[in-house]
Amino acid sequence: MSLKQSPTRTAQEAAQAATRLARQVAVALGDLDLSPSQYRLLLFLSEGNAAASAVAGRLAVSRPSVTALADGLERRGLLQRKSDPADRRKVAHELTEAGKLALAAADDAVAEQISAIAGHLDADQADQALEGLALWNEALNRARGQGAAQK
Repeated sequence: MSLKQSPTRTAQEAAQAATRLARQVAVALGDLDLSPSQYRLLLFLSEGNAAASAVAGRLAVSRPSVTALADGLERRGLLQRKSDPADRRKVAHELTEAGKLALAAADDAVAEQISAIAGHLDADQADQALEGLALWNEALNRARGQGAAQK
């Protein structure tokens, strides 16, 4: 009999870890007065400006939710809205310089929080854990590229 867990159990533990890590991300962002949803919006906009409908689809939230998120970030000077000259009904969202700095600070805070937790493992395990998360990021990017993961 193998002592190795079943793939299903391993996936379940990974799902539990992802849920717990999401809370740690929220804790790290809290010091910067950003919510995980705001962070996701900043991340999305770092790839280029986008209309509210595109943002809503990509973040898997409603357009009113995007409006509320954008309102808060715009008040803080982290994003700006621009009217589309070809269609004044369309509004694009883009990061400001302050938004780019806030995103960099958020990335650093989250990386520090995750690294601190990984520090409870031995060095090789910590490296593996962080590399595993980087691989999940790649998998999510590839899935998004194929339309499989919209969140």
